[in-house]
Amino acid sequence: MNRIASRLKRSRIFEPPEQPFRGAPDFWQSYQWNDEERIERFTQNFVSVGGHVAHLATMEEVSAFIVDKARELQAKYLVRQNESDLEQLHLETKLMDAKVAVWNSDESGAAYWKERSAEADIGIVMADYAVAYTGSVVVLSSPHKGRSVSLLPTVLMIVVPVERLKTRLGEVLLQFDELGSGRLPAGIHFISGPSRSSDIENDLTIGVHGPGIVYALLVG
Repeated sequence: MNRIASRLKRSRIFEPPEQPFRGAPDFWQSYQWNDEERIERFTQNFVSVGGHVAHLATMEEVSAFIVDKARELQAKYLVRQNESDLEQLHLETKLMDAKVAVWNSDESGAAYWKERSAEADIGIVMADYAVAYTGSVVVLSSPHKGRSVSLLPTVLMIVVPVERLKTRLGEVLLQFDELGSGRLPAGIHFISGPSRSSDIENDLTIGVHGPGIVYALLVG
């Protein structure tokens, strides 16, 4: 450190510099878009990275959208989170030509359900939050919301209630900070479009480490 200081032609610093500012500035903490702006900006940002967005009025319309896409893609196997909101879709009765599995709905164990998710053509999850400014969807994991449902299928459908759509990422991160490390979920996943991977020569490949097709279904 002495040699570095001498090369910079200044005296050695022994005390850490003061850090008077912490976190985002005040003007950003209060920055907000209205409902229409959040929906518009989220859509623009999510689509710009290769995702797809549909804005639907009700869960019934969400169900019809997923059924139509499943038939269009000739999907034979779907897996969804074990969420009460997703039970409203009634996919098990509407998709007679495909099997719909519900994560952790029996005692088969985590390894079994990971394998089933890896085989699935479509995974269906509920978003816990979404962020308009970054075009990101936040999905938490729990015993009934296995992360494999969002990470392993070929196609991912994320149901996003518009009341969970925030303007800034900080609005979401603050809630995790307030929980404290002992109460955080095992997985907090920020999904911004399909899986994208580049090698050292910047050759972009879609879908290597996750779903290659991702739909955000805004509902409400």
